[in-house]
Amino acid sequence: MADPSNKPRTVICLGDIHGYLTKLLNLWSNLQSQIDPDSFNTATIIFLGDYCDRGPDTRKVIDFLISLPKRYPNQKHVFLSGNHEFAFAGFIGVLEGEFEAKETWKEYADNEEIEGWYKGEGHEKMHLQGRIWGGWFDVAQGIDCKGSIFDAAPTFGSYGVSHGSSELMKVVPEDHKKFLADVVWVHEEDDVCIETQEGVKHCKLIAVHAGLEKGKNVREQLEFLKAKDVSVPQVTGLSGRKNVWDIPGELTETVVVSGHHGKLHIEGLRLIIDEGGGLEGNPLAAIVLPSMKIVRDTDNLS
Repeated sequence: MADPSNKPRTVICLGDIHGYLTKLLNLWSNLQSQIDPDSFNTATIIFLGDYCDRGPDTRKVIDFLISLPKRYPNQKHVFLSGNHEFAFAGFIGVLEGEFEAKETWKEYADNEEIEGWYKGEGHEKMHLQGRIWGGWFDVAQGIDCKGSIFDAAPTFGSYGVSHGSSELMKVVPEDHKKFLADVVWVHEEDDVCIETQEGVKHCKLIAVHAGLEKGKNVREQLEFLKAKDVSVPQVTGLSGRKNVWDIPGELTETVVVSGHHGKLHIEGLRLIIDEGGGLEGNPLAAIVLPSMKIVRDTDNLS
């Protein structure tokens, strides 16, 4: 008889929520329905970042995420930072680590007017990403934005203040500030099982919001991400696009899972789980390991 204790643990990776509480609650309910209770209640759950902006309910989404460890004490919860949390944290002044604000602006100074960087109270000591996040994007560029290029206006609104208001720094609750300060830039898991055509594979897993760069030493990238070095103007692992799409060649038997890219893309061990892309009409998806099953908020389980 098979030993049930040898059953591979369940790992669930959730895509970018972007302020859509109803989608998150429906997806959570569907995960609970589709996974047996023992596996669900002891699962490792990795949230892939971008909890804020675009949708209307950022404050309630963060409340929900903060509540999980007490409600599900036998689950392991991992909260990755997306590029949106990095910018939100930069605006309200909770980025961990030392940086010289103006040094983060220099490389992109030519974009200041087009991107409408925030110039209000506290901007002198603000990280570049915070200034862009709280600014006003020039709509004459033909891109329809909600406030800034990050679509941050709904996040301000969820805390009861208008977009670009320095009041946000005062009204974000302390537990939300702690959450934004504590999110990790990368997470590694050993011995994660995935089902393949050749059978069950035992792999290492690396979760990072956008991905890892090809052609750059992976160990150095991981060390940089673990250190959360905020002195750089932007973090490629959180905001890269084509340059972080693939798995670096030096990684073998390693799952690399991300959100960020506005697509659901599964190719070998590269998992990109962002079917929603922060758009109201798109589903919010998660992948369940080892089965590789995709679960969505829109699944009709009745």
